Amino acid sequence: MKLLAGNSNRTLAQAIANHLDAPLTKADVKRFADNEVFAVIEENVRGEDVFIIQSTSFPANDNLMEMLIMVDALRRASARRVTCVMPYFGYARQDRKTGGRTPISAKLVANIIERSGADRVLTMDLHAGQIQGFFDIPTDNLVAMPVLARDIRDTKPRDSLVIVSPDVGGVVRARSLANRLDCDLAIVDKRRPEPGKSEVMNIIGDVAGRSCILFDDIVDSGGTLVNAAEALIKQGATEVSAYISHGVLSGPAVERVNNGPLSELVITDSIEQPAAVMDCNKIRRVSVAPLIGEAIRRIANEESVSKLFD
Repeated sequence: MKLLAGNSNRTLAQAIANHLDAPLTKADVKRFADNEVFAVIEENVRGEDVFIIQSTSFPANDNLMEMLIMVDALRRASARRVTCVMPYFGYARQDRKTGGRTPISAKLVANIIERSGADRVLTMDLHAGQIQGFFDIPTDNLVAMPVLARDIRDTKPRDSLVIVSPDVGGVVRARSLANRLDCDLAIVDKRRPEPGKSEVMNIIGDVAGRSCILFDDIVDSGGTLVNAAEALIKQGATEVSAYISHGVLSGPAVERVNNGPLSELVITDSIEQPAAVMDCNKIRRVSVAPLIGEAIRRIANEESVSKLFD
């Protein structure tokens, strides 16, 4: 097999390559003067099983276009199979019509990836599970929960632990983690007056005198997490931390985490982070390179991927 990295998260791509003990394929992905993407694969890939590692995080459109152009280059170079490895799938939050005359962008992106010639997609913690059904090609949706649960076991005392879903939509995800850790579950009841803003209405569950862990798939501006943490502290929680799969962390997110009541924010390395995030003492990263690397190995060897969910 061949591993090919775009420019979105080369650190993670190299970590996956190290885990698999396989070098990254030489390629040059750059921009013309007018910012058009140009890609050339500098090794022979005829008949090869090729995996493109590329998160479609900020800048989402540029990173998506890079991946599509690399897929086209590989198809024209007679690669046997092309798999798009997308640790973070951008546009996943637009998975349904939320009002009149609004798009379903996740479906559009799925269509574009298929039409580009990709044979398979490997991603992690899709915002909505039904996005798998938007593809007509095999699509594996890994979960970071085992990695995050292992970190919680290693770093958090579990005698007074409560897993908290920051909204009703994430209850299934939070309950799965609570069952895995054998601890209690609480829910934050919130409403969204407009996109990107949230208001906490109620806390469902007993959090007084307990250590709370907010668990979700995406943290973007950080407003939801900070509001939820403040509400939990008001209800008597002794400590509030957060474990999130994808650290989008746009706008004032880092400042909010720094100045807010969260004791710690733990994210995966699915998205390459800027210096402001890396330098924040309250933000810590855990690597999903072994998880994704093992999934790539199993796909290449035609083995079961679902065993990784255990």
